[in-house]
Amino acid sequence: MDKPLFQRVALVGIGLIGSSLARVMRRDGLAGHIAVSARTQKTLDTVVRLGLADSVSLDAAEAVRDVDLVVICTPHSAYRTVVQTFAPALKQGAIVSDVGSVKKVVLDEIAPMLPAGVHLVPTHPIAGTEHSGPEAGFAELFENRWCVLTPAPGTDANAVARVRQLWQRAGMRVEIMEAERHDLVLAITSHLPHLISYTIVGTATDLEAWLKNEVIKFSAGGFRDFTRIAASDPTMWRDIFLVNKEAVLEVLGRFTEDLTALQRAIRRNEGDILFDAFTRTREIRRGVIDAQQHVAPKKPGENGK
Repeated sequence: MDKPLFQRVALVGIGLIGSSLARVMRRDGLAGHIAVSARTQKTLDTVVRLGLADSVSLDAAEAVRDVDLVVICTPHSAYRTVVQTFAPALKQGAIVSDVGSVKKVVLDEIAPMLPAGVHLVPTHPIAGTEHSGPEAGFAELFENRWCVLTPAPGTDANAVARVRQLWQRAGMRVEIMEAERHDLVLAITSHLPHLISYTIVGTATDLEAWLKNEVIKFSAGGFRDFTRIAASDPTMWRDIFLVNKEAVLEVLGRFTEDLTALQRAIRRNEGDILFDAFTRTREIRRGVIDAQQHVAPKKPGENGK
């Protein structure tokens, strides 16, 4: 059997992404020892029942002691608290990473909290479902998806290479990107669509009872897809919008302008403008298909409903 990529790994927080990573490391022998820290004993009991860890603790400092890699898997709002808790316990040469959807804030706020000799390699595995919690994870979640690494200039090259290898061995395609650029790209591809989904489904919840029942009963593909996205973890998405506020507001402003233009075209019966807009947007869908990113990850055996 190959030598583990990391002798000891700690997962601080363990939801969909963290539990999926634990399953990958278990399946492929990527870690000699997996330690998990979580906020509640109930979560730790679930982790033990699922066999995702070799040791568990409510104390993040205890979980990270003598580990080679720490992966923060909590919502963004918990980052500062957990890092303040575990930072003094980190050994020299340890790598700290995360799986959050916003990266500049990690470099700006977390890097200064880490001891000298500890390497920060922020990551964003761009994979997920609308489900959350350790029971939602599955090892195949990452296959053929993108993982973006956003290390600061001058970060230890060996640390970056080891984190890259971890995600590659999980089945992901890895790209290194500047943090601000990542946050703007994700504001367009992920954060804005979620905001729109929450808004559309929220509009439906405010309809008169008879109309809301009909909307639910006759949900077509478009609305059904919006409800799936809007079922995502509300804590995680609240944090994403607040910590990536500038990028989200920028793309939301562009979207509002485009939506206003379409509204005007509909009011004025300008079919040619609508046709041209819809024709151009088809090219984006073709590009998504060509990039093989058009099928959402599913647990083995799921029918996709």
